[in-house]
Amino acid sequence: MQIKEEKRLSIYTLEPLICATSTRMGPGGISETGVGAQPQVFVIDSQASYLPVPVQRKTKWARNGQKFLLVLVGLTVIGLFVEGFLINNLYQRTQGFSSCNHRCNNMSGPSLSSQQGTLLSRIGSKDPGHVLGENDITQWIKDAEASIQHMWFQKRPFAHLLGPSDVSRENDVVQWVIDEASINNMQYKKGRLKIQEVGHYYLYSKVQLIAVEECKLIQHKMMKNTSAYGKSIDLMQSKSNRCWIPKQTSAKTIQKEELWSSFLAGIFHLHVGDEIFVTVEKTENMRPGPTENFMGAFMVSP
Repeated sequence: MQIKEEKRLSIYTLEPLICATSTRMGPGGISETGVGAQPQVFVIDSQASYLPVPVQRKTKWARNGQKFLLVLVGLTVIGLFVEGFLINNLYQRTQGFSSCNHRCNNMSGPSLSSQQGTLLSRIGSKDPGHVLGENDITQWIKDAEASIQHMWFQKRPFAHLLGPSDVSRENDVVQWVIDEASINNMQYKKGRLKIQEVGHYYLYSKVQLIAVEECKLIQHKMMKNTSAYGKSIDLMQSKSNRCWIPKQTSAKTIQKEELWSSFLAGIFHLHVGDEIFVTVEKTENMRPGPTENFMGAFMVSP
């Protein structure tokens, strides 16, 4: 009996050991016996703490480089504005070269050669190694503009007629003294000025008449003939009713000349081939003299 009890005791003492060593893992990593369960190796702890990656700070050189780049961009923009302003200023100054158009190409003669030589001498007077500055270019442009304007004024069309030459009554057109006339780039024929260059012209005329009749309507006109219209066109006119009244002194009647003056002036756009002339009713009543009667025209702009 004693031997059997010892064997039974030994069996009981070994069973816990066997159970502890014979545990088998079931699906999902959970022990089937539920005894002595151990934590798995691959389990991730979501509450574990971690160290943040340190942020690299910008160096002082990088910050200064960005500021310098912004300054360069600002200076570039300002430079573009200044360059545009200077180019526009230069363009405005050189506009005078195009004002003469084809006239500048047709001008020739000693005066033009001398003026060109003057400009070239001013430019060539600098040393060969000297670089022209802004002041030199500005002065040269001013001299060129002045020379071109002077040449244009010398070549611009104009005419000043004096008279009348006779008392011809050809359609009441006043005939002027051609020998005392000043005409440039225009033609004169039978009291008419013919335009040879298109542009805006200042036209003027003055006449003085003797009112010999008791009451008289006096008309003074400046007219134009053009190929675009079959009839003469009135540009300017002046009308006046003049009544001559004799003055009495004592018992005598003193007759005195009653003079009437008329002056017309205006600016008109004329084309090549247009003819300008003056008409006066009864030209025989015009008082002779170059200072009392004249007609003229000159171009003010192309």
